[in-house]
Amino acid sequence: MSPPLHPAAVLYQGEKPFPTLAACEHFAGSEKNIRKALHLQSELMVDERPIFDVTADCEDGAPPGREAAHAAMIADLLLDSENSHGRLGARIHDVTHPHWREDLQIIVGRAGRQVAYIVLPKVAGADDALAQIVALDEVRTRYNIEREIPVHVLIETPGALHEVWQIAALPHVESIDFGLMDFVSAHHGAIPGIAMRSPGQFSHPLIVRAKCDIAAAALGNGVVPAHNVTTELNDPDVVREDARRARREFGFLRMWSIHPRQIQPIVEAMRPDYAEVTEATGILLAAQNANWGPIAWEGKLHDRASYRYYWELLSRAHATGADLPPEARDRFFRTAAFVSNTVSH
Repeated sequence: MSPPLHPAAVLYQGEKPFPTLAACEHFAGSEKNIRKALHLQSELMVDERPIFDVTADCEDGAPPGREAAHAAMIADLLLDSENSHGRLGARIHDVTHPHWREDLQIIVGRAGRQVAYIVLPKVAGADDALAQIVALDEVRTRYNIEREIPVHVLIETPGALHEVWQIAALPHVESIDFGLMDFVSAHHGAIPGIAMRSPGQFSHPLIVRAKCDIAAAALGNGVVPAHNVTTELNDPDVVREDARRARREFGFLRMWSIHPRQIQPIVEAMRPDYAEVTEATGILLAAQNANWGPIAWEGKLHDRASYRYYWELLSRAHATGADLPPEARDRFFRTAAFVSNTVSH
């Protein structure tokens, strides 16, 4: 008898699976902090996968006049044995900066097979993002890099927000991220500074609108919406509550961290509830036993449409280190089909 079909293999036939990304993206600028973050990655693992990504920052991390040396340092770290999990990305300079093309040339040209993704900051609209994506592909072609390099785009300007649906639909885009503080600054004082932190960031109408538009555009195009930073560095409860509100009220599935103390609270807040995980497990096990045909579960009909929802919920739970029922872990997350799907996406 053939083994039961894995949800990763059967639920997305003819469709692009939703990206499986860690719930936290940790930014670090200096070599010391990037290495520290990579070391922490190896400590916070679930089934040999880190629960957060690290983004090495050229934009704010590179000292003026030393942009090339900083990009070379990031390329070296991408090739270093400390990057053992392959979840180190890089934020390049924005499209108006004279060094952004050289950032791509150095980082992708030297380490394009290792970089997890490229982050594009401060785009003014879809044309800016597309220009940098085209340049990324040109570097890939020049260095015979066949793999697709995912792109994460920061929405930090009113123009980018206006075109966020077009941006989310561009090639290689895997994540749409909100840059709150730059977005507030771009409004020339019309939005008060209290909107850069809680509770103002969740109540000011222009910020609420921006978050809703970003999440809707990302999810509507099958990419991950990523929430902005929390400026609170010492109180984990503030970080946890911001992440919880971002997830529950606005639909964000990923959030930035700017200090190692923020990582665990973000990941914990982004986890699905255990009751949801238990329900998803029961439905998916029954569906798999029925060879993915329709089933009745607790008096309600389920089919492949709802199976996709519950599979993505269970995948998020696994990626954030949530407790899984043993049968779910054995049946769904220790199989070749799951490994193949997560590696390729």
